[in-house]
Amino acid sequence: MLEVKGLTKSFGALRACDGIDFEVKEGETHAVIGPNGAGKTTFISQLAGNLRPDAGSVRFAGTDITTLPAPKRARMGLARSFQITSVYPEFSALDNVALAVQARSGHSFRFWRKARGDPALVGPAEQVLEQVGLHHRKSILAANLAHGEQRQLEVAMALATEPRLLLLDEPMAGMGIEESQRMIELLSRLKQAKTIILVEHDMDAVFRLADRISVLVYGRVIATDVPEKIKMNEEVRRAYLGEQV
Repeated sequence: MLEVKGLTKSFGALRACDGIDFEVKEGETHAVIGPNGAGKTTFISQLAGNLRPDAGSVRFAGTDITTLPAPKRARMGLARSFQITSVYPEFSALDNVALAVQARSGHSFRFWRKARGDPALVGPAEQVLEQVGLHHRKSILAANLAHGEQRQLEVAMALATEPRLLLLDEPMAGMGIEESQRMIELLSRLKQAKTIILVEHDMDAVFRLADRISVLVYGRVIATDVPEKIKMNEEVRRAYLGEQV
């Protein structure tokens, strides 16, 4: 599904990504973990097209997308959530997802019909909200949703674009225990149908959800393996996991 070769990105003297090789198989959930400052968000931003690498290549479903901007990658089937919640706070939950449906379909708004009443937008949006467990909150302004619900809404917006690959950047950031458990349950359902790259600090979530894990330290992948072998990898334990295992 995704193949990365020699991906490199520097900010002045700081090399945030240092020759990363990485691949994701279709249908798998591949987690990327590492300490703060390891380069995880920079890496994801290059996959999504929000940052252009200094060197290296990114291939998606056999196509070289290294120089493509984020909107073109999104139309090809890459959808991203952000570490900091990114929703439209003044719109309802349903409106937020309907906007994502509109972006996917290229739907033309007609001046004689209100977009909120257009079944081509509202119907799919309601289905996605049902999928993520927010349908009962569809009329609530995004600003008035709980933090965990806003994170669910952001996942819903990504799903509304009908992606082939989901790039999730710390979807459980800032959540309490109950909210985190709900998000884990949601992602457990999604992984049955979607290919997912998961960047996450919550090791409980990572080891419950991931088929494979790559460990990023100082911009380099120091290990990629199944969760049980990552747990037992001495280099990984020294560099990151430590007492968390």
